[in-house]
Amino acid sequence: MSKGWFISFEGPDGSGKSTQISLLAEKMKLAGFPVYQTREPGGTLIGEKIRSLILDPANHEMAAVTEALLYAAARAQHAEEVIKPLLSAGRIVLSDRYMDSSLAYQGVGRRLGDAVRQVNEIAVGGLQPNRTFLLALDPAVGLNRIDRAHDRLEAEAIDYHRMVYQGFLDLAQQHPDRIRVIRADQPSDQIHAEIIADLIDLDPGFEKLAEAIR
Repeated sequence: MSKGWFISFEGPDGSGKSTQISLLAEKMKLAGFPVYQTREPGGTLIGEKIRSLILDPANHEMAAVTEALLYAAARAQHAEEVIKPLLSAGRIVLSDRYMDSSLAYQGVGRRLGDAVRQVNEIAVGGLQPNRTFLLALDPAVGLNRIDRAHDRLEAEAIDYHRMVYQGFLDLAQQHPDRIRVIRADQPSDQIHAEIIADLIDLDPGFEKLAEAIR
């Protein structure tokens, strides 16, 4: 497999994204794939500083537009400094969140609408994942899995999180060729198996992942 692949993981808070992306990264390394695992907001020194600003519960006065622009700024740096060079070098990039998160959390949850898409398209220069795995889970269930005290967005009311979740589901309907919806209320190994199976269907070059399982 010579070309680069960009794979993102999306979903509501507590859906198990971080667990699944780590499992896939480990399996890819065992199978000999040139994989790089990253996250948003973050992934760069600048992005991590922006992340601390966005998620700090003390910043409760942050305006919705400010929040959206900070996410886009972190993503612009991430795409330019990390993702694009790795893809050009033929690496596989696994990202815990990407542009779909902004469309759901700020576009829908903060009611900023299509302006979020427009600013993010400028930020990433049209770069989109080859595949996005959306881990679908009732927000109430996901929020009960995590400690919400240290994350400004996670601490939002359940109504906000339900709007965000619906935003994700709507995106999946709009982009069925890119986004694969996977039920996150299943055992972790079953979710992992579905992800592997989908990647193999996507490109036979991923067949080595099945061999790494056996």
